[in-house]
Amino acid sequence: MSARTKKNPKNLKENSRKAAAVPLLAWYDRHARVLPWRARRGEQADPYAVWLSEIMLQQTTVATVGPYFMRFLTRWPTVEALAAAPQEEVMKEWAGLGYYSRARNLHACAKVISSDCGGKFPDTVEGLGKLPGIGPYTAAAIAAIAFGRAATVVDGNVERVVSRLFDLRTPLPQVKPEIREKAATLTPESRAGDFAQAMMDLGATICTPKNPACNRCPINDLCDARAAGTQALLPARAPKKPRPTRRGACFWLTRGEEVWLRRRREKGLLGGMMEVPGTPWDKRDLSPGEGIKRADRHRNVIEPSQSAAAGDKPGTDDILAHAPLEAEWKLVPGLVEHTFTHFHLELEVYTATTRKKLVPGEGAWVPLDEIAGEALPTVMRKVAAHAMPDAGPLFAKR
Repeated sequence: MSARTKKNPKNLKENSRKAAAVPLLAWYDRHARVLPWRARRGEQADPYAVWLSEIMLQQTTVATVGPYFMRFLTRWPTVEALAAAPQEEVMKEWAGLGYYSRARNLHACAKVISSDCGGKFPDTVEGLGKLPGIGPYTAAAIAAIAFGRAATVVDGNVERVVSRLFDLRTPLPQVKPEIREKAATLTPESRAGDFAQAMMDLGATICTPKNPACNRCPINDLCDARAAGTQALLPARAPKKPRPTRRGACFWLTRGEEVWLRRRREKGLLGGMMEVPGTPWDKRDLSPGEGIKRADRHRNVIEPSQSAAAGDKPGTDDILAHAPLEAEWKLVPGLVEHTFTHFHLELEVYTATTRKKLVPGEGAWVPLDEIAGEALPTVMRKVAAHAMPDAGPLFAKR
């Protein structure tokens, strides 16, 4: 065979990858996950349901999102209904789902679509990308799934599939542009939405982070990582920076069967959510043993005369300066711990009772039997449970 007619195995594989949609879609037609926001085969996808689910699924698992999605859709079945809802009610329904800026942007986006777009979602990546809270990934996902646009959709599952398919060994996040470039070569012109969901399902059920089931993969013959034996190592990840630890205190103030809560400022971490009043969270990267001594953390009654020594963590007087009012504050043994994306948090909890109805500063008395319906983020639900260890479950699983 002449050099001109000799076939290049690499080119053959690249051509086969361009046609990978055929076996993958055939697999998807048989094995697609049944999800509450996903249209069945032959049905038209609902842009509102697609958008709502994609916002909720950011940094959150399918299992966690399911109940929240159904409650939102039941309470606000259209984007106009969501736009008309008070933001406080939206935040309450979102409580416990995390990443609360998503909820604020969700509500803002609904208002824009309702007022400026006649209640209709834009059907292009460009148009969707102009809306609040919709970034490149979400715009591509909605455009493909809801409107059939040939947009390249790359989430965490797709990143894993593509990095293995092409044996991309540069670690995340540096490899992201190359992953997107390679993924674009796979996206078909027709059934782009089904293809996007097929890639997600493949990553979620077969091309899993650990122990991928390569023998069940419909495109395993095209996988460079499988051929090289590197699939279990991909995608490679750069070493994570250690999370700093921040510390603070919260004040659980009760009056009869009510507790004093306040709303956090709109912008910033947990913006617009309700909280148990407390100190600022120390932003220093505190090493173990720094600040309040471990033995002090288990004292039952604090002494207002104690003050901070030079160079130490703020003492009791400094902590009490952030309390809602003067009272006989008692330290609950133990700590509340919670991990955010960029730092770990340790909180002490102090409790007190009062007969006063008026409390300085902004806030409100909330009946204890109604706090489950408040927009309390997970960390504050932990604080509430820690403050009332004998009260039983305060929050039903959502």
